[in-house]
Formats: sequence, structure tokens, C-alpha cells
Amino acid sequence: MVHILGKENTILNKFISQIRDCNIQMDSMRFRRNIERIGEIMSYEISKTLNYASQVVETPLGEAEMSLVSDKVVIATVLRAGLPLQQGFLNYFDDAECAFVSAYRKNKKDGTFKINVEYVSCGSLEGKILILADPMLATGQSLRQTYETLVAHGGEPLHTHIASVIASEQGVEYTLKHLPSKTTTLWLGAVDAELTSKAYIVPGIGDAGDLCYGKKL
Repeated sequence: MVHILGKENTILNKFISQIRDCNIQMDSMRFRRNIERIGEIMSYEISKTLNYASQVVETPLGEAEMSLVSDKVVIATVLRAGLPLQQGFLNYFDDAECAFVSAYRKNKKDGTFKINVEYVSCGSLEGKILILADPMLATGQSLRQTYETLVAHGGEPLHTHIASVIASEQGVEYTLKHLPSKTTTLWLGAVDAELTSKAYIVPGIGDAGDLCYGKKL
């Protein structure tokens, strides 16, 4: 299932427009905060799909019966660009566990690339809800490898929510084809049609990691 949240007229579109804007996005603090805000909005939407259980809360004047999330949530991200988006989810799912994967493109002389994974930190995923937060879903190859790496270390999650701010049509199609269809949901801010020969999304936003933290060598 795919949810494209930017298709609705909500405040989310303000944050997406600002991270796209080539003038506004140069303010790295504002860029990170807008990515974080998008994660917060996605958290709220994903929370509607979770399981809940009744719990009695004692107030100063009596008792109130509340319906609270009963699922165990793990929020995973890809270093480094995914950190602000993950933080947005943590602002709402503040008792969630976290997982981290270092995955990056290793470019070849012929213009192609392979995905290198050099670091993984992940606890058990068995029976839990996995939220995999990655700002850009371009080809889908790094997302697939990240997911498979997490599962290899932590086991099969009960359900996986993929959260990306900007995706390409090709990346969405690839992800739906290669991740378990019955237990995977995509939450996207916007979907762009074009993907360049170097696998950059157009119009996209540019390099999310560089915009967050500065250009790398």
C-alpha cells in the first residue's frame, strides 16, 4: 500500500516546498527542522494504523480510561541523511527503539554503482513494527539492502512502514516489487517522475545529507 501525503492540502506541503526551494534549503538548520517536521506528521498518520489497548490512568480527581498504542515500535534510519527524519518520528514515538545502518553508493567507472553497508546497529525486530525512515527513495536499491540487512540482524518485523520525503516513480515500483507486499506500507511526501542516469530524483531536493550537514569529500 502506498500513501502520498503531499496530495492532500495540508501544512505538510509548506515543509516540502521549503526543502525543495533552492534558496530556503541552504539554511541547514531550517532544512533539518523541516525534515523533522515531516517525520512528525508521518508519525501521526502511521499511528492511526497501529494496535491499541485500553489503559486506566489515575488523575488528581479520579480515573480516565485511555486507548494507547500496544505495538512495539522500532525506528530505523540510514546514516547520515536519515537522522533528522528519524528524530521527527522519535518526537512522537518517544519510547521506540532505534536501529541504524550505514549504506552508501560506491560509484564505478562505467557510471553504475553498488550499495555498500559498513555498519549496523539493530536489536530484535521479531513481532515489532518497523518504521524505516529515509528521506530519499531514488532507485530503491539502497532501501532494499537496508531492509534486508536489518532483517538479517533483527529478524522479521510484524509490519514495515517505509517513510520517505521524496520518492521517484521508479523507486516506488522497485520497492513494492522487492519488499514483502502484504506487510509493507509506503508513506511518501511526494513522488517525482524523473530519475537521472546518476540516480538523482528530478526535481527532487538535491543531496539531503549535504543539505543537512554540509558537503562531503
